[in-house]
Amino acid sequence: MAKESIFSLSSFISPLTSIRANKLASVMLLNWLLLLSFFHLARAASFIYVGCSPSKYDANSPFQANLNSLLNSIVSGAAQSSYNSFKSGDNAGSSASSASGLYQCRNDLSADDCSACVQSAVGQLNLVCADSYAASLQLDGCFVRYSNEDFLGKPDTTMVYRKCSASSSNDGEFFRRRDDVLADLQNGVSYRVSSSGTVQGYVQCLGDINAADCSACLQQAVGQLKNACGSALAADVYLAQCYARYWASGHYFRSSAGL
Repeated sequence: MAKESIFSLSSFISPLTSIRANKLASVMLLNWLLLLSFFHLARAASFIYVGCSPSKYDANSPFQANLNSLLNSIVSGAAQSSYNSFKSGDNAGSSASSASGLYQCRNDLSADDCSACVQSAVGQLNLVCADSYAASLQLDGCFVRYSNEDFLGKPDTTMVYRKCSASSSNDGEFFRRRDDVLADLQNGVSYRVSSSGTVQGYVQCLGDINAADCSACLQQAVGQLKNACGSALAADVYLAQCYARYWASGHYFRSSAGL
């Protein structure tokens, strides 16, 4: 009887143990997914550069009211789409008190990550570029710009930011792979990802320019990557309306989150 009793008890415990193990596995999987999501969002919010105009507007001025409305539209818009542009004010774009602006997220970001990234960018602009008539801020995953001048749709290939890694290579295979990636990216329109061997890269244009202007901007950005960064294992080039980036495996830039 004792053996039968022990057998019955163990057969009762086994399913409970299995259920607990399954619950534990589910919790661990959920935690892992949440952690992965956090790191993805943290990288999207990593700071790249900021620019603020030296000219300042007066508190409680008509421009400030229009700018606040514009920035609210930008934050709201980012919850709906990965790119949009706005104008705010009487005769928007031509009035001295009007404001123009846009935001854009990297195309591979989810809707939630895009929205969070743009909110972070707008919050940082309000702190770093307080009272500036014009400002732009680039995070790893999104870009926000506003101005008292109507810049939307006007081609601009001004160099804004460039970074070349300190690590470099003289390996012929690396150069071949990198040049293959850059040649492919140079033919991109809007957003394009490419890889060859251990080298990867992507490019993106702002949504306010047409395909021809995007192509011209990307050709210049890719040329800057090759000419300015030489044998660097990773490089970023941001022009006013497009950017290009490549990196060899293990050499992706890790910027600090926020300012």
